[in-house]
Amino acid sequence: MAEQTTTAPGRLTFLHVAIALQTLALLFQAVTAGLLLSSSDSEVLHSVGARVMYGASMLYVLAAILAWRPGGGSPRPILHASGFLALASVQVILGIARVPALHVPLGVLMFGLSVLSLGQVASSAPGANPPRRTT
Repeated sequence: MAEQTTTAPGRLTFLHVAIALQTLALLFQAVTAGLLLSSSDSEVLHSVGARVMYGASMLYVLAAILAWRPGGGSPRPILHASGFLALASVQVILGIARVPALHVPLGVLMFGLSVLSLGQVASSAPGANPPRRTT
């Protein structure tokens, strides 16, 4: 029989950290993409950021798997993380191929999805929504 494990209220989990890192990497990518419009020197930063973002997406998959295994919960976060890794793969291919008409909108979509995932995981964490007092 699987044991249900939970974290202490207010405690960050590996999954929280992985999604936050992914979201920050995507924000960095947006900033360096904007810098590319004014200077070609930021291409190196954008290229390094792409590698970090892809690594963060792989870390998100790992964190989702590790969060699922101990408690035997729903594998849905693994599907979300795997889908995000697939989007990141397409994003890298479009960036290398220099197809900004698809690369930029996909980047915006990925950032939005990452923020939504971060909010969903943060709001479902134990102790995230403490009971309110009514007067």
